Amino acid sequence: MQLLVATHNTHKTSEIQAMLGAAFAVSDLTALPDLTPPEETGTTFEENARIKALAASAHFPGWVLSDDSGLEVDALHGAPGVYSARYAGPLATDADNRARLLRELAHPQLQNAPRTARFRCVMCLVRGPQVEGVFSGAVEGSLIDHERGSGGFGYDALFVPEGHTQTFAELPGSVKNALSHRARALARVLDHLQARP
Repeated sequence: MQLLVATHNTHKTSEIQAMLGAAFAVSDLTALPDLTPPEETGTTFEENARIKALAASAHFPGWVLSDDSGLEVDALHGAPGVYSARYAGPLATDADNRARLLRELAHPQLQNAPRTARFRCVMCLVRGPQVEGVFSGAVEGSLIDHERGSGGFGYDALFVPEGHTQTFAELPGSVKNALSHRARALARVLDHLQARP
C-alpha cells in the first residue's frame, strides 16, 4: 500500500516505515519538492495534523498520513506542546529546542518541581478531501537535566519513558518504536486500515 507521510522529517518517515513494515511503501514530502508546507496555525495537535494531511492530499492521489506530536512538560503547564518543533524560534534546531527546555527547567522556581512529561502524537489519515480518521497515542515518562544518547531526534535525549532507565536516544530503535507515542497512534491507524473492506 502506498502511503505518503505529510512531513519533511526523514527521521519520522523512517520510524513510520519501520513500524509499518514491508506491506507499506512509505514516502514523504521530500518526494514533492515543489509543495510548500502549509502554515501550522492550529492550537492543538489534531488541528495541525488535519491542516498538514489535507494540504498534502490535494497533491497526492492515495492515502496521506500526517502527525503532529510534541512534548508536554507538567512543570511548564504542558509546554512546549504544539510548539515543540519551534520552541526556541521558527528556525530552531533540535539542539536549540533542547537547550531552551533545559534553561526553562533550571529556573529556581522549578527547582523542586516534578520532571514528569509525556510525548503525545495525533495522526490524521486522509484520502482525497476526506478525513478517514484521527488517532492518538501518548507515552509517559520523565526528563533528565542533561542529554544522554545519540539516537533519536527532537527531545529524545532528555526523555526517559516509564519503566526504563535509558532515554529514547539511548534505547535501541526497535524498543523505542514499540512503545513510543508515534507507535501507539500508528497502531490505531493500522487497525483502521486493516478493518477496511
